[in-house]
Amino acid sequence: MAYTTINKSTDHFNTVLYTGNGTDNRAVTGVGFQPDWLWIKDRSSAFSHALFDVIRGSSKMLASSSTDAEQTNASSGGLTSFDADGFTTDAGSGGNPYRNTNQNGDNYVSWNWKAGGSGSSNTDGSITSTVSANTTAGFSIVSYTGTGANATVGHGLGVTPEMFIIKDRTSGTANDWFIYNKNIGATKYLRLNDIGGQASSSTLYQDTDPTSSVFSIGTNGNINTNGNNYIAYCFAEKKGYSKFGSYTGNGNADGTFVYLGFKPAVVIFKTYTTNGGWQIYDNKRNNGNPTAKFLVPSSNAAEASGSNDIDFLSNGFKTRTTNNPGTTDSFIYMAFAEAPLVGSNNVPCTAN
Repeated sequence: MAYTTINKSTDHFNTVLYTGNGTDNRAVTGVGFQPDWLWIKDRSSAFSHALFDVIRGSSKMLASSSTDAEQTNASSGGLTSFDADGFTTDAGSGGNPYRNTNQNGDNYVSWNWKAGGSGSSNTDGSITSTVSANTTAGFSIVSYTGTGANATVGHGLGVTPEMFIIKDRTSGTANDWFIYNKNIGATKYLRLNDIGGQASSSTLYQDTDPTSSVFSIGTNGNINTNGNNYIAYCFAEKKGYSKFGSYTGNGNADGTFVYLGFKPAVVIFKTYTTNGGWQIYDNKRNNGNPTAKFLVPSSNAAEASGSNDIDFLSNGFKTRTTNNPGTTDSFIYMAFAEAPLVGSNNVPCTAN
C-alpha cells in the first residue's frame, strides 16, 4: 500500500547551500523549482534571517528575529527575483550591502518552499485575502488587510492547517510574529521572534481553531489592526512529506524518538512549556549523524554546533542531548521530508 503520493519531496521543499561572492545580481540555482517562500540565513555571521515570498514580491524582506515591518529593497541586500531554479540576489545601499543574502566569503543556507505562484483572490473568509496555495504539499501564503474586528481569512488549503505564522508587514509597525499550532490550541500562542513559552490570548484567534477553509483572527492589533497589511504562512500535514507534532523530551543523551513516517530534510523545534529558543536543523548543513549544526530563528546568531545533537533517521528523528531539544520540556516541531519511508512507487527510504 502506498504511504504517500509525494515520492519526490524536493519538488515542493528543498535546501540549498551557497557561498556569498559580494556581487550584485548573483544567481543562486539548484532549488529545482521557483521558490514561492524563501528563507535565507548567513551561517557565518550574525546577520538577519531574511524571509521573502511571491505575494509580497522579491524586493520585500522580513526578518524572523525582529518585530520590524517589511523592508523594501533592504539596505543590507535582498533579492531581485524568484527564478525557475532558484533566485537572484540584490545588493543593498547601506554600509554592508550584501550581508542578508550574498556577503563575500560567507556561507549561506536557503530553505525553499513551493506554493502556487503569484496568488489569487480568496473570498472564503469575511476578509478577502490573496492566496498562493500548493494543496498537494499543504502549504499556502496568505495576504490580508486587517479590519480591527473579529474576522475570518481564507487560506486556500482545502484541509485544516495544523500551523500558521502571521506577521504585520505595514511600515511603521513593530509587531511580533504570532504562531498558531494545533498542539497548543487556539487559546494560546507562540512567537517566532521570541524565546518565551506559550502564552494565552482570547483576542488573537477568537479561541477558535481553523477550518478547512478559514482561520480566525480577533481584535488583537498585532494580527488585525484596521488598515494594516499582514502575511500568513499556513501548513497542513501531508502523510510522508510533512508533520507538525509535539513530544516531551527525556533529558537523556539516549533521547526521545519521534516517528515522522519519513526521513527529515529539515526540522524546526520550540519548547512551549518554558523559555527556549527556536532551532533549525537540516540535512544539507549536516552530513550524517549526529546532526549537530543548527540556526536560531529568534536570533541573528551565526550557525552553532555543539551539545544539541539529534539524529535524522529513515522514519523520524531522535534527540541526543540533555539540552534543547532534548530536555524534559514539551516541544512542538515542524518537519519536511527528504524522502518518504515508502512512497507510491514502493521504493523504501534508507537511514543515514
